[in-house]
Amino acid sequence: MKLKNTLGVVIGSLVAATSVSALAQGQGAVEVEAFGKHYFTDSSRKLENGELYGASIGYFLTDDVELALSYGEYHNLNSKDRVQPNGGHKDIKGSLASLDALYHFGQPGVGLRPYVSAGVAHQSIGQAERSGRDHSTFANIGTGLKYYFSENFYARAGVDGQYNIDANESEWSAGVGVGLNFGGGARTVAAVEPTPEPAPAPIVDTEPEPEPELVRVELDVKFDFDKSRVREESYGDIKNLADFLNQYPQTTTTVEGHTDSVGTDAYNQKLSERRASAVRDVLVNQYGVEGGRVSSVGYGESRPVADNATEEGRQINRRVEAEVEAEVR
Repeated sequence: MKLKNTLGVVIGSLVAATSVSALAQGQGAVEVEAFGKHYFTDSSRKLENGELYGASIGYFLTDDVELALSYGEYHNLNSKDRVQPNGGHKDIKGSLASLDALYHFGQPGVGLRPYVSAGVAHQSIGQAERSGRDHSTFANIGTGLKYYFSENFYARAGVDGQYNIDANESEWSAGVGVGLNFGGGARTVAAVEPTPEPAPAPIVDTEPEPEPELVRVELDVKFDFDKSRVREESYGDIKNLADFLNQYPQTTTTVEGHTDSVGTDAYNQKLSERRASAVRDVLVNQYGVEGGRVSSVGYGESRPVADNATEEGRQINRRVEAEVEAEVR
């Protein structure tokens, strides 16, 4: 496969990606990248150091773990000993295909994310002293930094060490790249499970009064750090709200999602929306509340009710709230 064909595929992917609605980073995201590296060969190969240009595509198995496939071709890689009739050295051609797993540190979003990597590679390269090609299997390790200028566009710099398993040689390369991240941020669907214990009856006042009386029920659901999955112990409280809504069918409610201050504003905004959406799904899909009567909204980290400087305060701020009022006679 020629380098220009590889780059064409990547450029086409970049154009296609920008033509759709870009979603947040995280699990399910795809990254495409064009890169250039300076290749430092083992001295026993009798080759001058050269460049490797290519492209890669990766898929995020989790918010932090990415599986990436790359392909590149060598340029300016000349033999040290073999002189051509024109006085120059033999130009060595070759390619490198790699499969690597990357672990990213920090939170998805705008900003810096260091990473480490490990994987395997196959190299097909010309030989300095004779015709034909040499095929080698490499074990890769690497480290580097990615900087996300936005949710979707980033630049990368890194260093890779390569151990030639077949020849018992060590080589390395250093390079940079630019890429696009898109397609992540899929909504987490709350698990629908039976309530483990009978939930208490809704806290409502049903005492008859000569004049209308205002009754209401409130909801406060807490979440684990960086999660939007509804905890099992919260289902009873959500059922209380659903029972109240079903008892008073003229009522409506808005489910409000919130986060602590850890992470970027943009990431926390989307996390709060996923939390609110998860609680709404339980009300509608598990407990039968009409979908048109329940809306959801996220406020990110903008409405704390406790001090974000402490773990206890941050736990209180990782919440979803709702309330409903009704008049009874």
